[in-house]
Amino acid sequence: MNKSRVDIANWNRKEHFEFFNTFHDPYFGVTFKVDVTKMYAKSKSNAVSFFALYLHACTKAINSVENLRYRIDSESNVVCFDKIHASATILRPDNTFGFSFIDFEQDFERFNKNYEAEKSRIFNSSHLFPPKNSLDCFHCSALPWVNFTGHKEPCNGVKDSVPKIAFSKTEVIKDKQMINIAISVNHALVDGYHIGLFLEKFQYFLNQ
Repeated sequence: MNKSRVDIANWNRKEHFEFFNTFHDPYFGVTFKVDVTKMYAKSKSNAVSFFALYLHACTKAINSVENLRYRIDSESNVVCFDKIHASATILRPDNTFGFSFIDFEQDFERFNKNYEAEKSRIFNSSHLFPPKNSLDCFHCSALPWVNFTGHKEPCNGVKDSVPKIAFSKTEVIKDKQMINIAISVNHALVDGYHIGLFLEKFQYFLNQ
């Protein structure tokens, strides 16, 4: 868990951070569509989890935007992690779910192995939380039953700084497979510009 501390006094976002960090709920959210046509076809032709494929692309995109690696620690410091992992909700056969902690790897095969291990752990337990539960992640869930156009994630007050993402059901629009993605972030750390960078990177990785 390598991280560095941000020098807030000399940070170009110092005033932005101090302003939004006083809010009871400093999160803002955006929902947009991404084209998953190539990723969907890849999952079918290779008999691999579609969710694991696009989650890997999303995690790569998160890691490519520095502001999405910022967190507020328990001592109110801003820290930047070198690597961010995926904490996805995984549904059990009995329709309860568990939180996962999927260690990020640039290589998909290694990432998918981590995903399958977490899926197996959750299927064979009734626990909500994973053994590893730290700030160097983003929280995400899939709602494959709903084509939502907006989404609200719960957050834990001003100290909560972990980005939260939800993925919708796929839908076909003009011969393309599309999903909606909702992302919520702490405005003390992240601005709309950084969401734009994330969207650009996510679509790039989805097209690989």
